[in-house]
Amino acid sequence: MAKVGIMETAIRDGHQSLLATRMRTEDMIPVLELMDSIGYHSIECWGGATFDTCLRFLKEDPWERLREIKKRLKHTPTQMLLRGQNAVGYRHYADDVIYEFCDRAVQNGMDIFRIFDALNDTRNLETAFRAVKKAGGHVQGALCYTTSPVHTVDSFAKLADEMIAMGADSIAIKDMAGLLSPMMAKAIVERIRQNHPTILIQMHCHDTSGFSEMAYLMGVQAGANVIDCAISPLAGGTSQPATETLVAALAEFPEYATGLDMEKLRQLADYFRGVRRKYWKFESGLLGIDAGVISHQVPGGMISNLVGQLREQGAEHKLAEVLEENARVRADLGYPPLVTPSSQIVGTQAVLNVLTGKRYATVTRETRNLARGMYGRTTVPIAPEILQQLLGDEQPIDHRPADDLEPEMEKAKAEIADLAENIDDVLSYVMFPQVAREFFQWRREGGGPERELVAAVVGAMTIAEKKQQVAAAPAPVVIPNGDTSNWRSFGRLRQMR
Repeated sequence: MAKVGIMETAIRDGHQSLLATRMRTEDMIPVLELMDSIGYHSIECWGGATFDTCLRFLKEDPWERLREIKKRLKHTPTQMLLRGQNAVGYRHYADDVIYEFCDRAVQNGMDIFRIFDALNDTRNLETAFRAVKKAGGHVQGALCYTTSPVHTVDSFAKLADEMIAMGADSIAIKDMAGLLSPMMAKAIVERIRQNHPTILIQMHCHDTSGFSEMAYLMGVQAGANVIDCAISPLAGGTSQPATETLVAALAEFPEYATGLDMEKLRQLADYFRGVRRKYWKFESGLLGIDAGVISHQVPGGMISNLVGQLREQGAEHKLAEVLEENARVRADLGYPPLVTPSSQIVGTQAVLNVLTGKRYATVTRETRNLARGMYGRTTVPIAPEILQQLLGDEQPIDHRPADDLEPEMEKAKAEIADLAENIDDVLSYVMFPQVAREFFQWRREGGGPERELVAAVVGAMTIAEKKQQVAAAPAPVVIPNGDTSNWRSFGRLRQMR
């Protein structure tokens, strides 16, 4: 067996899981060349929630982030998370959008596309698979792992068979809630390996339940080729297991050793330890092990959303009741895996059921659309009595949802022509129309830092000057990487030194 590869998640899922996806590009750039020299299988750096957060909160162009990262990763493949027909957004987009998005992602520097569908409906993966192939990227089909009476080794093996028949270059077992037990990891990997002796199998586990390190070791022994880890300052809890821990554990067995340099990993950990301190206000607070997830199955990020919804209604004490109702709603809706957007749909409906005191007295538009088939085919059909409650006499569709969508790109080009500078801008607009328009307007007006930041910097300089009581000017404020050409993209002063 070939040595085990490691995908490093620090600059995507690591900070998405622990720091609300708030890490800025300027805090990635200084350490990318070190990361590139370590020997990772790949570095996850894009997709998931990063695209939205760049535009919405960080005033950064996500496409420029990808280019800046690729510029410095000369030897290590880049990897991203793509939500199938949802791309990096929260709805299904027309096929012309998916083709254009995947082509531009490859042109801007993306190598490996991990492609999943929240319902494991392979019809929602077809276009993304074809688009990435056409663009010259690597297609990694992802099985969204969950547990239920209908999710079995056989069902996941069948799903892998379908994805490989569709052209997947590799398969990922995506365990977003930390539910993959060691024995199930072994069983699923063994079955896929038995059916497909040469396919690359990658494992992605969150450490929420404490299963993940054991699952990785069992999976590797069963034939997994690559495991996803986060450097230790951004590991654990709802993130992935620590890179250094798995590297050390596997080093004791020559056939599994990763070959990664522990001294370079130590340097990387030292750097990100400092970076994490900068983002303390975005800490999730969900640290350590939550074994409760094994029963309620709610990922850490989703729990924080539920708590927020309940807190707004003064009902935070009803969390336990909501978690129980969440399981019932999930069963009612055909046992969808709890991942974006199905996790939000199920969770919000559970909150409404508890707060109103009557199940489905109030039904969200998203819940109705799930029942209508607008997100795809559920693992098992929704029971007729539940459909009646949700839809009345309306009948759900039985075809691929995107078949009903008209092409979108030309219309979007016309709508945003006054602000878009290139096709990448148009794609950003399609994904997040209002957010992207606000970003483009901010950029056109000069792209300076937010007024709150300016006030904070001025205040800090004034305090420093008073304290020092010296004639010397305060330490300079610097631009990311010392390069003023990137000012518009990064959008804020880096720090006072």
